[in-house]
Amino acid sequence: MLKKYVISNKKLLETDSASAQVYVYTNPTVEEQRFLVDSYQIDEHTLTSALDPDELPRLEFEPEHIVTIYKRPKNYSGKDQLEFKVASVGMFLFEDKLIVVLAEDIPLFVGKRFLAVSTIKEIFLKLVYNSISHYVEHLRIIHMISEEIEDKMTEAMDNTYLFNLFSLEKSLVYYAEAITSNGFVFEKMRNLSARIGFDEKDEEMLDDIIVENMQCKTQADIYSNILAQLLGARASIVSNNLNLLIKKLNVITIWMMVPTLVVSAYGMNVALPMSQHPHAFWMLMGICLILIWLVMIFWRHKNW
Repeated sequence: MLKKYVISNKKLLETDSASAQVYVYTNPTVEEQRFLVDSYQIDEHTLTSALDPDELPRLEFEPEHIVTIYKRPKNYSGKDQLEFKVASVGMFLFEDKLIVVLAEDIPLFVGKRFLAVSTIKEIFLKLVYNSISHYVEHLRIIHMISEEIEDKMTEAMDNTYLFNLFSLEKSLVYYAEAITSNGFVFEKMRNLSARIGFDEKDEEMLDDIIVENMQCKTQADIYSNILAQLLGARASIVSNNLNLLIKKLNVITIWMMVPTLVVSAYGMNVALPMSQHPHAFWMLMGICLILIWLVMIFWRHKNW
């Protein structure tokens, strides 16, 4: 799917005009990929890399354009079962146009950063900036979910919440790796800003991007370390809760065994004491209750 945009009065507007300046290809078909390769001399392998979620971020210089592949968070859905994943985005910066290639349809030009845009290079940088904000938002959500799960695990006795925490910790590891890889690309951009053609304003934005990315990486590392340390502790809590439940069941079982012993003895088909007494049943019930009471006193004395 192709969407075209043009800059008009510092606004980025969708258009069908052939004079469009920004082209967004979402999950391009084979025909669209062939058109990009033939018409814009985009390397076929590079184009495929832009759609590969496992591709490493990188910055490359071609004769007619500059290639940037970076990682961004994928849109989360309930079927992902608390696994937050990353995807690749390819941006091909020409002198008079920007081509963006990605695997899934997401709102790209949203937020206050796109309220006013002037140049293609500014759009290029703001797309990168928005991806960092997307990471920060996902990290905040992951932190909220982990705190909620930790509260629920206090009384939990199964492994469901442990699996949830593991999924979140796994997501944070992937996020930290993606953010780090993006950081290398941003640093390379800064070092080669003159070759790319960034002006002073673009370089200031790129500096802000690098700082925000470093802070995002630090935040991801902190959350990942916290979850990694808590997983062991929470596993111990689940095990301890299970032990407490077994203890309670054993207490109930022993309580039942004491009166059962007395009743079983008087259920034998032989001559027994008080067998002819008119109140023998209630006397036996009383003996059972006294024995249970004595067992309870003994347990309390032992702090069991």
